[in-house]
Amino acid sequence: MSSNAGRNADTSAAPPLPAPLGVPVADSHTHLDMQSDTVDEALAKAASVGVTTVVQVGCDVRGSRWAAETAAAHDSVHAAVALHPNEAPRIVHGDPDNWSRQGARKAGGAAALDEALAEIDRLAALPHVKGVGETGLDYFRTGPEGKEAQEYSFRAHVEMAKRHGKALVIHDRDAHADVLRVLKEEGAPERTVFHCYSGDAEMAEICARAGYFLSFAGNVTFKNAQNLRDAAAVAPAELLLVETDAPFLTPAPYRGRPNAPYLVPVTVRALAAVRGVGEDALATAIAANTARAFGY
Repeated sequence: MSSNAGRNADTSAAPPLPAPLGVPVADSHTHLDMQSDTVDEALAKAASVGVTTVVQVGCDVRGSRWAAETAAAHDSVHAAVALHPNEAPRIVHGDPDNWSRQGARKAGGAAALDEALAEIDRLAALPHVKGVGETGLDYFRTGPEGKEAQEYSFRAHVEMAKRHGKALVIHDRDAHADVLRVLKEEGAPERTVFHCYSGDAEMAEICARAGYFLSFAGNVTFKNAQNLRDAAAVAPAELLLVETDAPFLTPAPYRGRPNAPYLVPVTVRALAAVRGVGEDALATAIAANTARAFGY
C-alpha cells in the first residue's frame, strides 16, 4: 500500500465536535444533501454545539426540490432554491467541462434553461423557502461561451427574489465587478446575501454601503486568506453572517476533511478574533442578522 493511504484515511475522517457556543447561531449556507450524515444526524450534531438553524441551499432543480422538501419536514431547516451559476451553461451547452470549447448552443438549450427557471420560480413561492440562490456568476469554471447563460439566469433569479420577497443568495467567484454591475442594473432585492464572501476589504465597504449581507465561510481561517480577514474586520456587525458551505471549505485546522454545520463554531471564533470582539457578542449579532436576512 502506498504511503498516501494513511494520509487519505486521515483526511476522510470527520473533525471532532468543537466546544459549544454560548449563544446559538445559524449556518446560513449548507448542502446537507452532499454530506455523509443523515439530515437528522447532521442537525443533532449541529444543535449539540449551538448551531440550531441551517439554510439548505439547492444548486439545480433536483437539489432545490430536495431543499424545499427538507425544510418543510424540519423546523430548524430553511431552504434556498436556484440554479447554480455553473448549472445554467450546463443546461444550455451540455458538458460543463466543455463550456469554453462549445461552438454552438445545443438544440433546445435556451428553452430548457427557461423551463428549469420556471420550476425554481414555482419552488421560490413556497413559504418554507426563504431564499433564491445560490445564483450569480462564476468565471472560475466557465469560459466566455458560458457567460451569457450565467448572466441571463442570474438576472432571472434577481427578479424572482424581488417578486416573491425572498432573500437573494449570491455566488460570486472571480466575477466581482460583473456581479455588482448586474445587481445595480437590475436593482438588488431588499435582502441580498453574498455567500462565501470572496472579495477584499474595499469590496466589503461597497457591499456594506448597499446594505448587502456578507457571509463568511471556513476559508476565512486559511493561511492565504488575509484578504478575507481584512474584509471581515471592516464588515458592519449588523451585516455579518457565518456559514459552512459544507461539505466544502472546512475551516483550519481541519482543512481538507469533510465539513458540516457543527463546525460553524470554529469559524465564529476565528471571526471574533479577527474583529477583536467577544464570542457571545458576535454570535448574538450573527443570529439576529441571519434571521433578518432570511426572514424567519
